[in-house]
Amino acid sequence: MSIDSFQKQAKDVAEKAQELIESVEVLVTEGTQMAMTTAAEYSGPSPLVIGLTVFVLAVFVGYHVVWRVTPALHSPLMAVTNAISSVIIVGALIAAGPADLGFSEFMGFLAVTLASVNIFGGFIVSQRMLSMFKKKK
Repeated sequence: MSIDSFQKQAKDVAEKAQELIESVEVLVTEGTQMAMTTAAEYSGPSPLVIGLTVFVLAVFVGYHVVWRVTPALHSPLMAVTNAISSVIIVGALIAAGPADLGFSEFMGFLAVTLASVNIFGGFIVSQRMLSMFKKKK
C-alpha cells in the first residue's frame, strides 16, 4: 500500500467522520427540541380531574363518617359542621369578591348562600335539641 492511497483513505475516513458528527449534531438538536416541546405540552393531570377526584372521595368519606354516627354524637357533630361552614363562608366570600361576574364568582355566591343556610339552620336545630333537655316549669 502506498502512502498516497493511505492518505486518500485517511482523508475519506475523516470526511465521513465529519459527516457523521454533523448528522449526530442535527439529531441531538432535533431530539432536544422534540423533548422540550413534549415536556412543555404535558402539564400533568387536569385541575378539573383533580378537583372531581377530591370531590368524589370527600363524598364517600363524608357519607361513611356520618352514616356511622350514633344519635348521642349528633349534636356535637352539628356544632362542628357549623364551624366548618363558617370557614367555607370565608373562602366563598373571597371567591365571590371580584367585581366582574364569572363562573367562579357565581359559584362563590352559591357557596355563601348554601353555607349560610347550613350555619343558621344548624344553630336553630341545635337550639331546639338543647331546649328538649331543659326542665319544664
